[in-house]
Amino acid sequence: MMHANEFHSLVYSFTFYFFGLVAIASALAFVTRKSPVAAAIWLVNVMFSLAALYVMLDAQFIGAMQVLVYTGAIMVLFLFVIMLLNLGHPSELADARGKWGYVLALFVGLVMLAEVMALTRDNTVDRMIPPGLAATAAAPTTGGIIGPIAAPLFTEYLFAFELTSVLLLAAIVGAVVLGKRRTDAR
Repeated sequence: MMHANEFHSLVYSFTFYFFGLVAIASALAFVTRKSPVAAAIWLVNVMFSLAALYVMLDAQFIGAMQVLVYTGAIMVLFLFVIMLLNLGHPSELADARGKWGYVLALFVGLVMLAEVMALTRDNTVDRMIPPGLAATAAAPTTGGIIGPIAAPLFTEYLFAFELTSVLLLAAIVGAVVLGKRRTDAR
């Protein structure tokens, strides 16, 4: 009979290797796509997998920054540039051909959904740290790791944070207006 620690170590190992394989497969799909939009979406999947690996390695802040900066901001910028370039007719850029692409996407989505549901059931994530790692992974009990970094961002530097977001929004609106004016002139 398998003990609880052995089970959690097995689940931890499986999840770690699962996200590693998803990152590698997504990276391969990223470099083999013809469509730049599909390639960007595969790169988003790579970034999410890397964020999951960082969280599993007890680097929650790096995982959160991976999602916020790379998956969020930079990938939105990539997709925005791709849309502004207007690379061709959508039928020429179609990436998933036939029903097997959709079946594979559905299967991968269901597997990842099952993984998330299994990890969140009964707070399994908190108990997944392997026994040898538990002594060295003592996290602060008050506020976690991200709290001390996020608190000044939303108190002292709130005005600068909001001003930056308004400037980015103005830049996006300006780029859309300039891109629209260029396509109307043709």
